[in-house]
Amino acid sequence: MKFGMNLLLWAGELNEDMMPLLQSLKEMGFDGVELPLFNTDLDYAEWGRRLDDLGLERTAVTVRSEEDNPISPDAAVRAKGIENTKTAIDCCQAAGATALVGPYHSALGFFSGQGPTKDEWKWAVDSMRPVAEHAGQAGVTLGVEALNRFECYFLNTHADSARFAREVDHPNCKVMYDTFHAHIEEKNIPQALRDCADVLCHVHISENDRSTPGTGNVRWAENFDTLKEIGYDGWMMVEAFGLALKELVAATKIWRRMYDTEDQLARDAVTFMKAEVAKRW
Repeated sequence: MKFGMNLLLWAGELNEDMMPLLQSLKEMGFDGVELPLFNTDLDYAEWGRRLDDLGLERTAVTVRSEEDNPISPDAAVRAKGIENTKTAIDCCQAAGATALVGPYHSALGFFSGQGPTKDEWKWAVDSMRPVAEHAGQAGVTLGVEALNRFECYFLNTHADSARFAREVDHPNCKVMYDTFHAHIEEKNIPQALRDCADVLCHVHISENDRSTPGTGNVRWAENFDTLKEIGYDGWMMVEAFGLALKELVAATKIWRRMYDTEDQLARDAVTFMKAEVAKRW
């Protein structure tokens, strides 16, 4: 198992001020970090070298918006979504990030007023196929993320995202599982994990209030027990949100601090994950 920390708790992009933080995360016992990939103009190759020097592996996360929505009825908008996700993959390759995860199957926080249509499903699959091909050439695995109904209307359950990945039908297109979204949308946590087990490549460890994992109402025993049952042995990446990420406030709905400090949240989270894994693996 590998244990990681998503950097979105601190910032929406890598910056020089984060070097002491990255060193601290390594000292806490994290194996790697998840890079926010919204600004694709950074020197990701240089960041890759820095992270290598620190001994931190990495994955990355990105999103799509209404302006580059891969399920838009406008073909030009869909094409822009394809190209922007390909660019994010190029950044992953430069940084040495092995996976690109997130809800880049459709626009985050955009709603049509109804559920997904047959056309939108086809557009999404057709948009993801060239992205998956590009990911394969770059050596990057895609972890498509289902989101709760308040952030997305296209993929809401892990059975949905697994069906989507199977229809894309490319070895580099897989899915990720998120404990926060599952807590909202799934009636049966073990079954949700079993539904996506054959295409699962990544796990976000996220509490029901997006703060410190292990301190809230997520059914942690069911999650860890079933991850063990299905033979999962990959990244467990903490995803928590604070007040620093103004660009995602509309989606994450984080208005208040729900932890003492970011540093303490990270320390408690890695201790929690390792203890739960040690009980079972």
